[in-house]
Amino acid sequence: MGLFLTAGYVFQTLGLEDTTASNAGFITGLMVVLTPVLGAVFLRQRVPALAWAAAGVSAVGLYLLSGAGGGLALRGDGLVLLCAFAFAAHILVTARGVADHDAGALLVVQLCVCGLVCLAVAVMAGDLELPRGATVWSALLITSLVASALGFFVQTYAQRHAPPARTALILTSEPVFAGLFGWLLAGERLSIVALLGAALILAAIVSMELLPRIRLPRPLPEG
Repeated sequence: MGLFLTAGYVFQTLGLEDTTASNAGFITGLMVVLTPVLGAVFLRQRVPALAWAAAGVSAVGLYLLSGAGGGLALRGDGLVLLCAFAFAAHILVTARGVADHDAGALLVVQLCVCGLVCLAVAVMAGDLELPRGATVWSALLITSLVASALGFFVQTYAQRHAPPARTALILTSEPVFAGLFGWLLAGERLSIVALLGAALILAAIVSMELLPRIRLPRPLPEG
């Protein structure tokens, strides 16, 4: 879990140096499609047709939400694609880990692995320096404690009750909430195309949750 999480962060950060944020957002969101694919190929998991259909709809929604434009940057987009594979693998191994281990312990170990690997690389590259300023420290505290520690604890705990394909699908709601809070807090406005993408993502999530619970009425016996 720690190695896949580290790989995801590293590939995404490096990829953003050579590609646009829109491309990175869409390609990272491909973990929705990659999670059931990797589960079926490497773990021989049975994936229902509804999950495949919802994943495809979410991928289209992510593409529209990210701007539906721009050319591909081979190096940057390739690295972000590796990030999507890493995050999809992280969801799958988390599903295995939570079955036999405490969620809190798993969280501590994977974040320590991620921190130690990045620290070692920074030391060897000579890029390690103490952050300065209240703004930087507040950002570090929020991203480390809330976005990383709390976020991954909730994900790890929740995966005791949700299959990997559904977890990946729900995580695609992240850009929708980003757009919502951008509108509420920063005055940003989504285009019609972006709003359509957000609607597709939410529709896919709702369909995964509601359609399996719908029971069609059985026909009455004849005679």
